[in-house]
Amino acid sequence: MSKNENVKQHASRRGGRGPMGGGQMGMKVEKPKDFKGTMKKLLTYIKPFIPRIIIVFIFAIGSVIVGIRGPKILGDAISKLYEGLVGKAAGSSIDFDFIGRTLIYLIVLYAASSLFSFIGGYIMSGVAQKISYNLRREIAEKINRMPLKYFDRMTHGEVLSRVTNDVDTVSQTLNQSLFQMITSFTMLIGALVMMLTISWMMTLVSVTIVPLSIIFIGIIVKQSQKYFKTQQESLGQVNGHVEEIFSGHNIMKAFNGEKKAVEKFDSINDQLHKSAWKSQFLSGMMFPIMGFIGNIGYVLVTILGGWLTIKGTIKVGDIVSFIQYVRNFQQPIGQAAQVANILQSTAAAAERVFAFLDEAEEPKDTQNPASTENVKGEVEFKNVHFGYNPESIIINDFSASIKPGQRVAIVGPTGAGKTTIVKLLMRFYDLNSGDIFIDGVNSKDFRRNDLRDMFGMVLQDTWLFNGTIMENIRYGRLDATDEEVIKAAKAAHAHHFIKTQPDGYNMVLNEEASNVSQGQKQLLTIARAILSDPKILILDEATSSVDTRTEVLIQKAMENLMKDRTSFIIAHRLSTIRDADLILVMKNGDIVEQGTHGELLSSGGFYASLYNSQFEEAEAS
Repeated sequence: MSKNENVKQHASRRGGRGPMGGGQMGMKVEKPKDFKGTMKKLLTYIKPFIPRIIIVFIFAIGSVIVGIRGPKILGDAISKLYEGLVGKAAGSSIDFDFIGRTLIYLIVLYAASSLFSFIGGYIMSGVAQKISYNLRREIAEKINRMPLKYFDRMTHGEVLSRVTNDVDTVSQTLNQSLFQMITSFTMLIGALVMMLTISWMMTLVSVTIVPLSIIFIGIIVKQSQKYFKTQQESLGQVNGHVEEIFSGHNIMKAFNGEKKAVEKFDSINDQLHKSAWKSQFLSGMMFPIMGFIGNIGYVLVTILGGWLTIKGTIKVGDIVSFIQYVRNFQQPIGQAAQVANILQSTAAAAERVFAFLDEAEEPKDTQNPASTENVKGEVEFKNVHFGYNPESIIINDFSASIKPGQRVAIVGPTGAGKTTIVKLLMRFYDLNSGDIFIDGVNSKDFRRNDLRDMFGMVLQDTWLFNGTIMENIRYGRLDATDEEVIKAAKAAHAHHFIKTQPDGYNMVLNEEASNVSQGQKQLLTIARAILSDPKILILDEATSSVDTRTEVLIQKAMENLMKDRTSFIIAHRLSTIRDADLILVMKNGDIVEQGTHGELLSSGGFYASLYNSQFEEAEAS
């Protein structure tokens, strides 16, 4: 298969929020470390869309201004109706023409308000999605520039959560909360002004009730936060347990671990249930309490309004209008706490996104890259030192010279540094010191993409994606024709089994490629590598997990693949590398021996002891 095989090395790592994750109403809000700094960065993404946001702001204000007149006009109609009813005894009649005109005017007014709101929401949705699109694109581009060591310390789930959950949180806030904040603020001011035009005394009574609501909301939030925290922690434990059990389902069943798994799940689920109902109950009390306090305010307003009506200060319809304005005034206040939480959550999500975008990248490629044309495949390691952590060096003064077309086996015990050598060769990591030369040119003088184009990789862990067999093989060279793909499959001895599959080359492999065997997967990856036509080949014990008959096919396919190519073979079973032109024996990051199979056996050193121990194990089995 192609050089992209290395992705599989990290694909098994799990993380993120799990299947039950995501935002939930009432969850404890994660606070950002630097709210102001994060919001300033977010504003740089919003800045190009400011003209559109100004238009949204205008439409939001227009929607409120047009709509805020409605209750006052409706109150005038009610007053006219009341006056007509009272005056009936004196021979007067109800002015139905005025009431009819008023109702038509109200319909037009509310329709215009809704239209303004619709247009503003439509524009804001486009802005929010465009910002989300830009953030996701930057993250995707950033991932390709990140050094591999970053993914050694971060799970894929943590990275993916930035692309999905965190960006979605930012998008939803911009799409909903920003427009809501504009309309709520405008509604608050508009309602207060209209209330004052009706009666300053009734307005004072209504405003006095507001601090009481805020006090009760504060008490409820303080009590519920500890349960929300426990709920979030328990939810994370449930997610982790479910993900762990499903990913290792076969192992769990093989060791009869179902009972233990269910008991653990029940324990965590019980804790989640207790904390969840308490937190949801307390948060659910907020609106009834606010409603109760609001109703007290309505009672006071109604009594005061009745008294003012008797005095002739206001009309009957003004009371109805005022109560509606009180509702419009209290609604934004009730939303304020929710909006504040949403902003905190948004800043925390944006902070994680920006933290990822600010991570150190791979050093930039040279400005004057060396040409990769006519590469023969001569490789030289010269005094190479490397450690994943600078204070812990695992490759010590590694030197070796490989001629074009040679088959080089790298052997040694687990942890000796065999795979690390390959990663350094392809510049997945940069050296602490020393140099690697290809055809006499320092590997740092090539562009990374050009350097990696020279290599083909076939690893023990196969990597196939959800797509047809044809698409999976063509991944080695995307511009290859169908005929070239089939030719590569024949060279890899994969053509026969492909033709026996339903739909042949057009058969779709599922996500885990479980509809083909392990050996067949390996043959497909070899076909992919043959199609890519690499100058240098890397093989990592591609036959270790297949049956003997399939191993013979894979060995034949690998012979075709290695023909006339410099090949590095990471070997675990030493019997498979007897014909190697050069065997590098590694121990604790150093080459302790090198030579052919016969030379190393006759010397009776470390390689001989490794080989004889494997031979004895094979004999015993």
